[in-house]
Amino acid sequence: MADRESAKEARSFSHPRSTRSHTSVGSLSAAACNSGFLFLLLFLSVILISPAAASGKKIIFDTDPGTDDAMALMLALHSPELDVRAITVVPGNTTAKQGLENALRMVSLANRCEIPVAAGAQHPLFQKLITAEFWHGKNGLANIELPPSKCKVDARFGPDLIIELVRGAPHEITLVPVGPLTNIALAIQKDPSIVPLVKEVVLMGGSIKGGNVNAAAEANIYNDPEAAQIVFQAGWPLTMVGLDVGDKTLLGRKHLEQLARTHGPVNDFIYSVAKFLVELSEKFGSDGTPMYDPLAVGVAVDANLVTAPLMHVDVETRGEFTRGETVANRRGEVERNVLRGDRYIIEGLDKVRPNAKVCIDVQADRFLQLFVSRIQGK
Repeated sequence: MADRESAKEARSFSHPRSTRSHTSVGSLSAAACNSGFLFLLLFLSVILISPAAASGKKIIFDTDPGTDDAMALMLALHSPELDVRAITVVPGNTTAKQGLENALRMVSLANRCEIPVAAGAQHPLFQKLITAEFWHGKNGLANIELPPSKCKVDARFGPDLIIELVRGAPHEITLVPVGPLTNIALAIQKDPSIVPLVKEVVLMGGSIKGGNVNAAAEANIYNDPEAAQIVFQAGWPLTMVGLDVGDKTLLGRKHLEQLARTHGPVNDFIYSVAKFLVELSEKFGSDGTPMYDPLAVGVAVDANLVTAPLMHVDVETRGEFTRGETVANRRGEVERNVLRGDRYIIEGLDKVRPNAKVCIDVQADRFLQLFVSRIQGK
């Protein structure tokens, strides 16, 4: 849209000459001044309405549409800092089929049918899918039945769409995956050359303090550890928004009260989703629901919301008790062991190159107010 507006502005300023047949020296001088002035206006108009200035950060939102994914998606669609270029669906919280239906209905609810919504992988790379209706409701959306979608599914395969958009806008696309990383891994495997063309990856997943599926693993990583290891080792700028900070962003009763003061299709839907999650969390002794996926979108909006030191992160894919664990090297070095006879001897330390910014702290109140205000349309 901005390109067309720029062209229109350019055409409107492209003929500054007088339409009179005979022009005096004085009028020529005035025309020259006007021409220079109009050229300056043209230059400024192109800058002010250029795509980079008119739109926000270009993102591809990769999701397994459950409840917190719904809140994350609506935050992304209502944040002027972000320009959602595509939504790709991965199985996780729900099956791939249910997730695609959920995504289409939510995009329709938000009146954003211009955004491509594409189906992706149907299952993890090497293991069976584990769905989470226990936490998200039978349909993944807190059992809320949204109206049938007016939007149509994009015919392209999700990973192919990722590749196409990244290659079409090199160094401009931020990937925001908030589910298992299967689609992102498949895109890398099919076309590794996209890695240096991606601006950054801001993902929800992992933890350096223990898991929520079991003692070690966070749910998104646990649902496809092999895919996660591919994504973490790809070599692109990556920010891990994990349990460490998500557990500090609890949306509770006071936030529900704020959401209840305003109304609209999106506001009312998110209020119902949040109410479902808050009530579920209270059954398990928590004062609120962790805003895991929405916080990843929040970090894409404003990286200053979190403290995120660089670390090297690997994903455990073989451990009996630790499969799916994100193992972070906090010291940035490992001991170098050399075999001498019948034993190894420590000979020194080797540096480890960081591959991720790992979020360890968050301005929770500021983020929660950002979320509430955006859903309210403020």
